[in-house]
Amino acid sequence: MDTPAPIPRALPSPIPNVPGVADPLPEALPDPSRRWLRAARFAARPQLHPWEIPVLIVVILTTVVVYAGIITLVALGMLDQLLLAALAFPLLLFVIRGLTYATPRVNGVQMTPTQFPEGYRMVVEAAARFGLEYVPDAYVVLGNGQINAFASGHGFRRFVVVYSDLFEVGGAARSPEALEFIIGHEVGHIAAGHTSYWRQLATVFGNNIPLLGSALSRAQEFSADNYGYYAKPAGAPGAIGVLAAGKYMLSAVDFDQFADRATHERGFFVHLVNAISTHPVLTWRAAALRDRTRAGAILLRPRRIVRGIGSGNVVAVPPPPHPASVPPGSLPNGLEPPPKF
Repeated sequence: MDTPAPIPRALPSPIPNVPGVADPLPEALPDPSRRWLRAARFAARPQLHPWEIPVLIVVILTTVVVYAGIITLVALGMLDQLLLAALAFPLLLFVIRGLTYATPRVNGVQMTPTQFPEGYRMVVEAAARFGLEYVPDAYVVLGNGQINAFASGHGFRRFVVVYSDLFEVGGAARSPEALEFIIGHEVGHIAAGHTSYWRQLATVFGNNIPLLGSALSRAQEFSADNYGYYAKPAGAPGAIGVLAAGKYMLSAVDFDQFADRATHERGFFVHLVNAISTHPVLTWRAAALRDRTRAGAILLRPRRIVRGIGSGNVVAVPPPPHPASVPPGSLPNGLEPPPKF
């Protein structure tokens, strides 16, 4: 009797979890005590924040109304004709985007297979995962202590700029996973269409309206976080740590404790700080990255304290005490904890 042919194994993929590319089969049998969980809604393929498109429509309509109002009032002689210069903004935006692209090209270090090869690999893998047609250009620029990265475009080109401090090694605190999450986040802005010239032109006036423009920006950041999580889920805690505590102290940040404070910290001014911010406040952002079953909070703080159980799923837990709370009488010289307001 013929020996049955061995079952063919998929060749190892240099880019794991790319749609349409089979991952290699595991070499050993899985642990029978483990239970597989279906990926949570925002842990699967990246998707836009539910608020992004509705707020975008309002912002675009606002911009159109402002443009039409300027033209109408100038035509009626109720405004000075100099205000027609606002209609030159399409050209001004084109120039700004061109300058933004040219600056890293002449001052930055381009990521290539031989320069910052790890960063280049992260950009390529993120572009493949997100289904982009081309690999965006990527540059490293001098950070001078700033922790930042951004994505933009000019013409048909899209690019990512990463500040050098994100590449610095901070001893045991170094976290390549955090960098991969951040690069995935920035490439996600490109994949989600946030860097489009026409989108930026259509939102130019609405984006400058207090609360409305910042709400759209926060929704876009949550959308980009969905892409970053899809690129490197394990990098989310490190990314929050480096944004909150810096490149040397990120490993000292307890991700769960930090995310719990999104529920603990409350009050009018807490919500106001979030409402006027272009990026979600970090504690709320951490809570959203931990709980992938729901979208990030745009206006109202998260109210559930949860713990991750795998694949982006969470389970609610009894509210722990405030992280800064201490047992009565444990402080020296009769000191008491600060009063609660």
